[in-house]
Amino acid sequence: MVQRARRGVVFTGAGISTECGIPDFRSPGGFWTRYKPIEFSDFLASAETRLEAWRRFLVIRETIAGAAPGAGHRAVADLVRRGHVARVITQNIDGLHEAAGIPRERIIEIHGNGTYAHCLACGCRHEIDWVKEEIARKEKPPACTSCGGIVKSATISFGQAMPEQEMADARAATLNADLFLAIGSSLQVFPAAGFPVMAKQNRTPLVIVNREETGLDGLADLVIRRDIGEVLAALVARIESR
Repeated sequence: MVQRARRGVVFTGAGISTECGIPDFRSPGGFWTRYKPIEFSDFLASAETRLEAWRRFLVIRETIAGAAPGAGHRAVADLVRRGHVARVITQNIDGLHEAAGIPRERIIEIHGNGTYAHCLACGCRHEIDWVKEEIARKEKPPACTSCGGIVKSATISFGQAMPEQEMADARAATLNADLFLAIGSSLQVFPAAGFPVMAKQNRTPLVIVNREETGLDGLADLVIRRDIGEVLAALVARIESR
């Protein structure tokens, strides 16, 4: 199926990054089960809440910053290089697909990117190290150096609108796909999980690779419940041998 594909889409969730030391924050015992998520409206309303949100994010950031692409990321990058995969849609904020060598323009980050911050008013980019220094120095949430606006990690928070351009790009890629590979996602979080559904409605073959059962296994043409890095590395090796 992959060898025939020329416009394949890979859709990835947290499962592709767990082998890199990045936990699945939604799983039992994960970050969001220990801390009640901070809603976007609360983030905007209170400086005290913004400071707490930043403190939590910096804990997550330490985990992301020390991670390197795993076997799954490298295999997906290889499929992109070979011309089987046209776009990668990811729910992850870790930047590991780009670190694995996939061109930035091929990646659609529908939940944003946690490797930098930006101003919600003017869009000016701010580095996370700068944010950390500002908080340590002033004991209050950072303000944009350009316009004084609210600075937030470039991720999509609970209650925040999904990014319009990225969602439009993901929809276009899905409708153009000749194969849809859903990897490492429970496929229970919408609207993101709507893309594999859209693919099937468009009569595109759907393959799901995940260690656990997903909410959309019944729709798939093929379901593989095994280690993601192992499965994808074996796939690339098989293609190389032909």
